[in-house]
Amino acid sequence: MTKDNFYDVMVVGAGQTAIPLTHALAGAGMRVCIVERKHLGGSCVNFGCTPTKAALASARVVYQARRAATFGLRIPVVEVDFAGVLARAKSIVQQSRRSIKRGFENLNNLQLIYGHARLDGRDEAGFRIRVEDRLLTAKQVVLDTGTRSVIPAIEGLDKVKVITAGTWLDETDLPEQVVIIGGGSTGLEMGQFYQRMGSRVTVIDHNKQIAKEEDEDVAEVLQRSLAAEEIRFYLQTEVRQVKPDGTNLVLKLEGNAPKEIKASHLFVATGRHPNTGDLGLETVRVEVTDKGFVKANARLSTSVQGVWVAGDIRGGPMYTHTAWDDHRVLESQIAGDGSRTTERIVPYAFFTDPELGRVGLTEREARRTGRRIKVGRYEMKKNGRAAELGDTDGFIKVVVDSDTGHIHGAVALAARGAELIHTIIAVMNARAPVATIRDAILFHPTLSEAVQSAVYSIKADE
Repeated sequence: MTKDNFYDVMVVGAGQTAIPLTHALAGAGMRVCIVERKHLGGSCVNFGCTPTKAALASARVVYQARRAATFGLRIPVVEVDFAGVLARAKSIVQQSRRSIKRGFENLNNLQLIYGHARLDGRDEAGFRIRVEDRLLTAKQVVLDTGTRSVIPAIEGLDKVKVITAGTWLDETDLPEQVVIIGGGSTGLEMGQFYQRMGSRVTVIDHNKQIAKEEDEDVAEVLQRSLAAEEIRFYLQTEVRQVKPDGTNLVLKLEGNAPKEIKASHLFVATGRHPNTGDLGLETVRVEVTDKGFVKANARLSTSVQGVWVAGDIRGGPMYTHTAWDDHRVLESQIAGDGSRTTERIVPYAFFTDPELGRVGLTEREARRTGRRIKVGRYEMKKNGRAAELGDTDGFIKVVVDSDTGHIHGAVALAARGAELIHTIIAVMNARAPVATIRDAILFHPTLSEAVQSAVYSIKADE
């Protein structure tokens, strides 16, 4: 074994944990290697956050152009260049990839290797990792290989072409009629995107509401906003069969829907599956769940000492921001004092329009705990800035402990809801009482005032 093939830490997969982690560990003096099979940046950069939010920005522009008359403006013709929209999104992806790659240039103790990495047992020197035709050794290994779209077991689905979160950028022709299976964040964001581009969109979900983790009032208002743009919903409905019909597809349904509908394209957004099947985990006895996620504790340590896990394959919340925070946990564990863990407050957002930003417990979850709570709610139609912008859909809801005044959770279903929720996130992380928001002076006119107004709506004797 030569020094060139030996590392203190090897990170498999160049996702949102791996990139900052490898730089941090190299900065701490360790000899580090990162191995990536295809593209740097993980799902976020390559087909997730970066391109989808770029595409949604284009969709927002065309939506605003079509409603220009409400602002006293005339735009006679609004045309969508769908290929141009995707080209813009792809260019931002390419820019991000190049930026990440430049960060690995001319570093003495941090090496980037392209190829498929697979564990190949261990010996007294450390863990053996085979990358194509090279055999490397590392004292410690971090797994950050991400996930891929789940394709459900529906009759005939394996015989037709489907669009997924990982392939949508390849579809350069605008679909005429899209059926989306899945009413979560991906299905709803992409549904609104295609509808605003000019497709006819139907969303099918087996749950009784879209956004199944949210309170019923949140899901109801969000669905109403999307339905106002003529997106059709079939809930408590299962797709039983898919079969081709010329250039179209025929879907046989069961539930609260017609028995059969047609579509030109089918988008599957029914969850994520971990990329752990070909990592050689069995060669060092790393334990996984029945669904293939790597078992880990709050330190992100697996069942094998020296093997760590990060990002989506550890299970739990699958967000870019949690994956990024995983790097801080692992830096603490590998090169620090070991104090940082995954005991943390995890917010998330749906980048629909209106956006849904959420943190902590829902009202439903809080009530199930048996705690005494107060709930404040404020309709965005009452907010001056929302009226000025013409974006009055939604509301802010804050759930507060009746005894301590601390916030259990909140939702901002509103224009810029993913931004508005950060006021709540900051207060919760500071472990400050809700009075911190109530007593502050905020700019006027702003959307952020709606958060304060929601707090003010809480009754003192509730």
